Amino acid sequence: MAKTKGVSSKTHAQKQLDDYANQHNPNNKAYRARIANDKMTKKLSAKYEAVREAKRQAKEYGVTYPLNWMCYSNPYDFD
Repeated sequence: MAKTKGVSSKTHAQKQLDDYANQHNPNNKAYRARIANDKMTKKLSAKYEAVREAKRQAKEYGVTYPLNWMCYSNPYDFD
């Protein structure tokens, strides 16, 4: 059985159906807010891309010790 996109009126209330429709209609401000929120979330996750990349490289090259926040901080901050 193939998965369908959307929501079913058998499992959701009319208000939930309306909210879903509003979030997927380009002429609605709920749609624009959802798109803006997605963009902001992606920017925040990109902020931690260096940490993810370092962990990936550590796994790839066989580093056995765990990487932690000390690896990415300024050592002079602790003086």
